[in-house]
Amino acid sequence: MSGNVSIERFVLEPGGDLFIRGSVYVQPDQDKKPVIVICHGFKAFASWGFFPYAAEWLVQRGFYVVLFNFSCNGVREWDFDELDKFARNTYSREQDDLAAVLSALTRGRLPFPQMADTERIALLGHSRGGGNAIIFAADHPEIGAVVTWNGVGSANLFDERFEAEARREGVAYTPNARTKQLMPINRIFFEDLDRNRERFDIPARLAELDIPVMLLQGDEDAERLLNGFRRMREAAPRHTYRTIAGAGHTFGAVHPFAGTTAALEEALEATASFLLENLRRRNG
Repeated sequence: MSGNVSIERFVLEPGGDLFIRGSVYVQPDQDKKPVIVICHGFKAFASWGFFPYAAEWLVQRGFYVVLFNFSCNGVREWDFDELDKFARNTYSREQDDLAAVLSALTRGRLPFPQMADTERIALLGHSRGGGNAIIFAADHPEIGAVVTWNGVGSANLFDERFEAEARREGVAYTPNARTKQLMPINRIFFEDLDRNRERFDIPARLAELDIPVMLLQGDEDAERLLNGFRRMREAAPRHTYRTIAGAGHTFGAVHPFAGTTAALEEALEATASFLLENLRRRNG
């Protein structure tokens, strides 16, 4: 990636033993720029695959980009070295993390604060991060637009057998095909969903949103995600829906990042165009 992009790290401490580690990407000049906060998904992290590339790409289209790790995503720096935290992650925890990032942003406590136009804030979420982006935007009028990449249509994508085991035993394990780890999910994940059924009903929350939202979906993604995409379109038809032909869940990108793909470039172009056209100042 070419161009003049400055990157500065930050750490937020939401409490206890938790840390939100992230970076701000920006082209340093005197102009305020619309903000994109990127939300990674399940079994992912800020430095996974295409995320740093996407951040730099969007910066060169004139955005101020915040890329961060959820505090219980299981990653301290580069890979899954905090599985004890991964085990106790919940949607509520991720929503609280997003609130901490938004607070730091709007209070000028992230790097390069003078370049962030906090009247124009968008969320970009991949996979589970897309679900989190929709839920958060529905609860926070500060958010002016949302884009999801292969976002989830249900907060619970585990099958009945896995959920029953976690509830019965207190923990169940999901394999990570890349690292070969067995990754723990505590029963508190499902208990959190029980307590927040309406709040975490992603299609219903999408239907509540009056801000511009675009859902991008690869047409070769997993069937459950394609079904979720269809449910979202039925629940909230006024939003923008776009499929990317031949694209799977990560638009053909891998970790470690081995270069961009046509599908990823299409997703980035569509995202930048949509946000530049639709992201308006809240008082504008």
